[in-house]
Amino acid sequence: MAIKLRELSPAEHDTIEKWASSRTAAARLVERARIIFLAHQGHRVPAIAQQLHLTAITVRTWLKRFNAAGLAALTDKPRSGRPATYTPPQVAEVIATALTPPEHLGLPFASWTLDRLEAYMNEHKAIPIKRSRIDDLLIAEGLRWRTHETWFGERVDPEFAQKRGVLKNSTRTLLKGVS
Repeated sequence: MAIKLRELSPAEHDTIEKWASSRTAAARLVERARIIFLAHQGHRVPAIAQQLHLTAITVRTWLKRFNAAGLAALTDKPRSGRPATYTPPQVAEVIATALTPPEHLGLPFASWTLDRLEAYMNEHKAIPIKRSRIDDLLIAEGLRWRTHETWFGERVDPEFAQKRGVLKNSTRTLLKGVS
């Protein structure tokens, strides 16, 4: 049974021609556009399949989809994929906890580490989450670790320099000899 391609509008024809010869568009989209382009030129399904190194079933599938839905049918549809491991409220809880100073939660330390955050989330919030996933969530949220500061830019102890006292050189100054 031969499948006839419906009549293309001028806009559809221009778009199909552009996609079929594109070097930057997705390869799947280019392949599908070439199927439609060759069918528009009058080629039959077996000839299109042979020229593009596809099966006749694939060519028929894309012709049917294009006839039914037009250009929108040539793009990939969303796929289901793996379900999210953590619900949005759990992710929000992790981020909110990371943004809360540990002292406000009655904890004996001044700043979070990934290990501390993991232990707190597992024990107190009953969210079984690993430190690597916490790191991924915080980075995705745009939060970054700072070397000498806490996660979010505030010093752990703003009076540290005063409490530390004056720095002393650990090596003696060498006296220059007489020449």
